[in-house]
Amino acid sequence: MSAIITSQIRDEIKRVNGGAFAGNRGNLLPVLQHLQARFGGISGEAMQEVADAVGLRPVEVEEIVSFYSFLRKDTAGRFIIRLCRTLSCEMQGKKQVANQLESELGIRFGETTPDKLFTLEYTNCMGMCDQGPAMLVNDRIFTHVTPEKVHRIVTECRRQFGEYQTGLVDFNPNIRKVGPILTGISEAEAGLRRALRMPRSEVIGEIRAAFLRGRGGAGFPVSTKWQIAAAAKGANKYVVCNADEGEPGTFKDRLLLLDFADKVIEGMTIAGYAIGATQGLIYLRGEYAFMREELEESISNRRKKSLLGQSIFGKEDMVFDVDIRMGSGAYVCGEETALIESMEGKRGEPRNRPPFPVNTGFMSCPTAVNNVETFVNAALVLDKGPEWYKQNGTAQSTGTKLFSISGDCISPGIFEFPLGISISEVLEEAHGEDAKAVQIGGASGQCVPRSGFERCISFEDAPPGGSIIVIGPDRDMLDVAENFLEFFAEESCGQCIPCRKGTQVLLEGVRLLRRGDCSLEYLARLRKLSASMKIASKCGLGQSAPNAFMGIVDHFQDELLGRRPKE
Repeated sequence: MSAIITSQIRDEIKRVNGGAFAGNRGNLLPVLQHLQARFGGISGEAMQEVADAVGLRPVEVEEIVSFYSFLRKDTAGRFIIRLCRTLSCEMQGKKQVANQLESELGIRFGETTPDKLFTLEYTNCMGMCDQGPAMLVNDRIFTHVTPEKVHRIVTECRRQFGEYQTGLVDFNPNIRKVGPILTGISEAEAGLRRALRMPRSEVIGEIRAAFLRGRGGAGFPVSTKWQIAAAAKGANKYVVCNADEGEPGTFKDRLLLLDFADKVIEGMTIAGYAIGATQGLIYLRGEYAFMREELEESISNRRKKSLLGQSIFGKEDMVFDVDIRMGSGAYVCGEETALIESMEGKRGEPRNRPPFPVNTGFMSCPTAVNNVETFVNAALVLDKGPEWYKQNGTAQSTGTKLFSISGDCISPGIFEFPLGISISEVLEEAHGEDAKAVQIGGASGQCVPRSGFERCISFEDAPPGGSIIVIGPDRDMLDVAENFLEFFAEESCGQCIPCRKGTQVLLEGVRLLRRGDCSLEYLARLRKLSASMKIASKCGLGQSAPNAFMGIVDHFQDELLGRRPKE
């Protein structure tokens, strides 16, 4: 190993967290991310030095590098171009953009140009589904990408017109319909002020009375999670904001993190007070690196105003602070235990449960993990009270919900609706009334055909999730199924056989259907496999991966059978 290179690597390791890395595995991902940004890849020499610094074997560092799609052992080009390949961008012309990228660069996806200037890759959802096709150039996101725009971007890079760093290009917040969350009806810090005047148990009581359920998809009662974490024994407790918004078709948290960061952090602080935690962590997906600087500024400003840190609002026993941890491109880290594993510097593989994070979470301490939107709702409940909050929604699904709507509709974007609204009403608002189906809850959600458009979006009927992909009358449902299964086959962590093998077999089944080689008997076997995956998979990824496939087979079988390959 070159002594000069070794010295440079050691110096860069020391730069992360002021040299506080040694012996702290929790800093492993930040160090690897920093080394990749500095050297374009994480070499064997770098892995050796990182392993020595933290007290691991090099192979343990290598298994981390190999797990995350944004980390790499080989040296990438100066400009890493990543094109979104999930369904909403596919619907908006991704293939033409992909073709133009290959033509402009003279390479295929997965390759680097001979001059080491460009690396071309596909990636999964970037949270820009309403403004696709979307493309990352390093940490800068371009939206509404066209073949003509590809030429301009590549030309600008070749002219060495500065590094493409963090930022958004041609981006629009795209708010289509507002309600209590987006109108700012909750005054700044009003919820936190009211919470700090109550005993901790009463804060949880307010959340229980509002019947607030988690906005990440599962809909678990927030008060139950907070109550168990509050009662758990442990000198240290944590509040974690799950900002790993990787579900295809979902982009609502993008808006909240960009424009309502203070409200998110206020909700986290309320949670910290309620469960007795002094530290909050925001796990921000790697695709959202462009917003990190603004989030850090919001955190810094809150510290200056004594809204974070010691003695918040003059209450001596109220100590709470927030830090940011970055993901590195792994959809499975949206699962709360995989997220915790990632923050601890490990592969983002889901844990066996029990124990649950509320008892044994981050660093084996009691941890309350909630979604971005959930914390905003918590602040709203504490400000206005449970009865006001329950004026919207249904008895079992209270409040309003942000929906990310994309696909075959005239008005894609972010809509705030009361829970309990019908699918047909949503489509009318988004001007997608002629849809033949909608996918509710992203790739892991439900495919609802036109005959089910009077169903209500609520936890007791069609679970909301937060994403609605509109599928127009001319779309091939086999294309939809194939896109989703390609996504799950790529994103499976591979830890359990039902998911690792099952996603591959279902994907092959879709391709057999496309070739006209899938008998009804084999289709029945795929149905049985899907049912087994839902029962036997370790986490929500494998359990939900068959959802779209089963829905499409159930409702569109006539469209799938009897095909022949296209000439």
